[in-house]
Amino acid sequence: SLFRLKDLEVAELRDSDVHVKMLAAPINPADINMIQGTYAILSPLPAVGGNEGVGEVLEVGRRVTALKPGDWVIPAAAGVGTWRTQGVFPEEMLLKVPSDIPVLCAATLSVNPCTAYRMLADFETLAPGDSVIQNAANSGVGQAVIQIAKASGIKTINVVRDRPDLPKLVERLMALGADHVITEEMLRKPEMKDIFKSIPKPRLALNCVGGKSAMEMLRHLQPKGTMVTYGGMAKQPVMVPVSTFIFRDVRLRGFWMTQWKKDHAQDQESLTSMMEALCQLIRRGQLTVPACTEVPLQDYKAALEATMKPFASSKQILLF
Repeated sequence: SLFRLKDLEVAELRDSDVHVKMLAAPINPADINMIQGTYAILSPLPAVGGNEGVGEVLEVGRRVTALKPGDWVIPAAAGVGTWRTQGVFPEEMLLKVPSDIPVLCAATLSVNPCTAYRMLADFETLAPGDSVIQNAANSGVGQAVIQIAKASGIKTINVVRDRPDLPKLVERLMALGADHVITEEMLRKPEMKDIFKSIPKPRLALNCVGGKSAMEMLRHLQPKGTMVTYGGMAKQPVMVPVSTFIFRDVRLRGFWMTQWKKDHAQDQESLTSMMEALCQLIRRGQLTVPACTEVPLQDYKAALEATMKPFASSKQILLF
């Protein structure tokens, strides 16, 4: 009911503007949270939904030097409104991406893979052979973490919720390069010791759930390890036993991609080097598009409903 498909006039192209034809844009949980008003950034209404996607440049204003017609672009920051067939945007709101990567990879590049890349790079210095534990491992970020870690020789322990099609999910994550896939219940079983016979205890835990799941991951973290929270799907706080702090001195940190981009707005080098690294992984086949369903724009209602279903195992991507 919050959504309508509307025809709008395309704004006039000013000197520093870029006219873009959208090619594909995913529906992410944060997009839904923004619409529900439960996210840290809210667009003034009426607004166009969508924070991510890829488009092709049709025309550029006369002061635009970095982009030309035919280039592919993705949003440089959140709040652009990507669920539209065309738009006119200021040049600084766009980032050029290579057009030799698959269109769905480009459409899903700016949020999940970047989040995974930064969390693996910025909190602990990980070397080949080290391990990482994460929950919500089948999410878009989770799938990217598995593949980026694998490409760097880092082992992953991946926690998922038990579900009817569990063997199929385990198989899919193993095919991406997961070393271990376990359920939330297994986290507190003695068999966990078997995993640590072959790989070291993780120095880094990535938490997108909160509640009991986060607390159970902390038990397996190395002393002085770090848990980074980037989501809260269980809508429950992160609880930490006092003994974990005192005797194992773990660190609790948070990560929000939007904030990272704000903090590095003046540091184009860090953004471009990350994008280049990710595109290189994509070209080598080491980073693939998350499991997804392509949906024509007119079927947006079905796509939104599918995104909000529990155990949604496929990212909905709008095609224009």
